[in-house]
Amino acid sequence: MKYLLEIKWALIFTSMLLLWMLGERLTGLHDVHIDKHPVWTNLVMVPAITVYVLALLDKRKKAYGGVMNYKQGFLTGVWITGFVTLLSPLSQWLTTTVISPDYFTNVAAYSVEQKMMTAAEAAEYFSLSNYIKQTIIFTPVMGVITTAVVALFTRKEA
Repeated sequence: MKYLLEIKWALIFTSMLLLWMLGERLTGLHDVHIDKHPVWTNLVMVPAITVYVLALLDKRKKAYGGVMNYKQGFLTGVWITGFVTLLSPLSQWLTTTVISPDYFTNVAAYSVEQKMMTAAEAAEYFSLSNYIKQTIIFTPVMGVITTAVVALFTRKEA
């Protein structure tokens, strides 16, 4: 299959995200330390970028014999991003129903307590359907930006 490597790395990326969400839940960022969640959750960018770097290096080695131009790296990352985007509704569902089923309730309550939103606004915003919509929009945007930068550093001309 032509895109097997990209699918492999999309599965690795999605698995990393699910493990990250489990780590957030186990460290209390989805309940007792929910006030710290907005800061700490951004650190997921470190393993996310690392996965993209490893994926493009893997592609460069296996598909291009150690030589890969920017366009080849960028297109590889775009395909990975596409597959990650396709997997994002499933990963969001797993996160909010299996890994951290109380997250929406907890974050909505916290947002209301802190007077960031009304109860109705929080209930609408912190819902599976809204989060799925957000991931379908956010994933390709961030994936393409990440790819554009990572492809600069993983290219290797002959």
